[in-house]
Amino acid sequence: MTATRETTATKRRRFRQLLPERSDYAHVRRHWHTDLLAGLTVAVVALPLALGFGIASGLGAFAGLITSIIAGAVAALLGGSNLQITGPTGTMAVVLVPLAATHDHAGVLLVGVMAGLMLIALALTGAGRYARYVPVPVVEGFTAGVGIVIALQQLPPALGLPPATGHLLTGAWHSVAAFAADPDWAPPAVAFAVAVAILLGSRLHSHIPTPLLAVVAATAVTWYTVPEVAVIGSLPRTIPAPEAGFLDLAAMPGLVAAAIAICALCALESLLSATVADNMTVDQHHNPDRELLGQGVANLVTPFFGGMPSSGALARTAVNVRSGAAGRLASLTHATVLALMMLALAPLVAHVPLAALAGVLIATSIRMIEVGSMLALARSTRADAAVMWLTLAATVVLDLVWAVAIGVALAAMLALGRISRSVSVEEEPIDHDDHHDEEAALLHEHIVAYRLEGPLFFAAAHRFLLQLLDVADVRVVVLRMSRVSTMDASGATVLADAIKRLEHRGIAVYLSGLEPVHAKPLEALGVLEPLWQQGRLFEHTGEAIRAARRRLKADGLLERLELEQLETESAAQAEAERP
Repeated sequence: MTATRETTATKRRRFRQLLPERSDYAHVRRHWHTDLLAGLTVAVVALPLALGFGIASGLGAFAGLITSIIAGAVAALLGGSNLQITGPTGTMAVVLVPLAATHDHAGVLLVGVMAGLMLIALALTGAGRYARYVPVPVVEGFTAGVGIVIALQQLPPALGLPPATGHLLTGAWHSVAAFAADPDWAPPAVAFAVAVAILLGSRLHSHIPTPLLAVVAATAVTWYTVPEVAVIGSLPRTIPAPEAGFLDLAAMPGLVAAAIAICALCALESLLSATVADNMTVDQHHNPDRELLGQGVANLVTPFFGGMPSSGALARTAVNVRSGAAGRLASLTHATVLALMMLALAPLVAHVPLAALAGVLIATSIRMIEVGSMLALARSTRADAAVMWLTLAATVVLDLVWAVAIGVALAAMLALGRISRSVSVEEEPIDHDDHHDEEAALLHEHIVAYRLEGPLFFAAAHRFLLQLLDVADVRVVVLRMSRVSTMDASGATVLADAIKRLEHRGIAVYLSGLEPVHAKPLEALGVLEPLWQQGRLFEHTGEAIRAARRRLKADGLLERLELEQLETESAAQAEAERP
């Protein structure tokens, strides 16, 4: 009964830790002016990105805009980071393209709701802390791969063509072939000009909203010179009612895989973005489980307003931090300003060329690829380079979730290989200062002490067994266990097998320095009881060696060995004196 109460109290305490606290808004009074300015700056930068990612996902520009408003506000209130900006992202758009092609709009909205529930469940179980275990090469390869995918997806609108179908690479190739057969240079010129302006503007002055200025200029030029260029079209100036029937419970089983993919990407991208925001500041530290809760509620609520799945946006979060944001007011300001823009600028946004938004996303994809970091990883170790390049290739060729899974699996395998090679079984010298030289020499030949160091687990067990069984011509083996860092069932089984084989060869095994946590798996296998009964378990190695000496003396082995030694020496002397 007491245990049940403690468990309930623990769950309640964990749930309270996920809720907003007064301290989350402590920065509002002190930094409200810088937060307002930062939120306005982020909103200006986010407007073309929201429209572009909405179109890139296949759900339309309004879906991207309303997602930035609703999800941005909800995540700002409930999330675990004071600086995170939430909205549609390139990663999420990449996943939604095939989903929107195979399911209708209602199916995508349902996937968002399911992913939101999954994220809330992850937050309640405390899964946020595991995001720190994603290796850096996986993150770098994944980010660069997503950048390449976004650029390839923008080829059709940048070339003035309808969206491509089929696999990403084949669709991009078909788009290039179709453009070559009947080129229209106006859309690629617009996309190229916008992309170059954004890239140059970000290098010259990062605080200038270059994406918005470039899109406005492209819209004005095409409006008067090339009016036939494809544009966004009309946007609703009010939030529409939820799409009827999108909560179809019967359709949920067929969308579970897609919801898991959205959930995994949102968790990964949001927590990585929050970590980057912390690293860009001095006194900010996000709560990963609260961040998952905020993202989960945001994805749960946004579909009821026609929005797409969202996550923490790394680029916009970085702009928020660089603009001087110190609290959540900046994120709320970003959402509020976007809502005002939707109400006031909807007629003008309808004339934005699709090629201009493609240029914005192409520039964004180029900035996502950190060439310097990738080259540094490629030069660090072969293992890190292999993980990074494989993750990048899998991101472009396969599914994004599969890419992260493959990258993490390869990194784990390589790490296990490095750890298994760190296990050592080294022979230690035996102190013979309290014995005669003759006895010391005999003991040195027939008692050997080995120091086991490192983790004794499944990846290193076979190598450990081969090293330990390589001993020969000894009567006693002392295993020093004090430096074994960890031991799993596989390691304990191999150790038990080694002891059994050595005993079968007539070699007595003594253990010293065995930690209680490592004794449990050996005790479960029935290894320790016989050793304890025979007096072969000791706390210190010196005690084990002294016990081994007493055993050799009690067995009369020393006397026999001395006789054998004398006989050998006599035979050698007689052989030397023979004429």
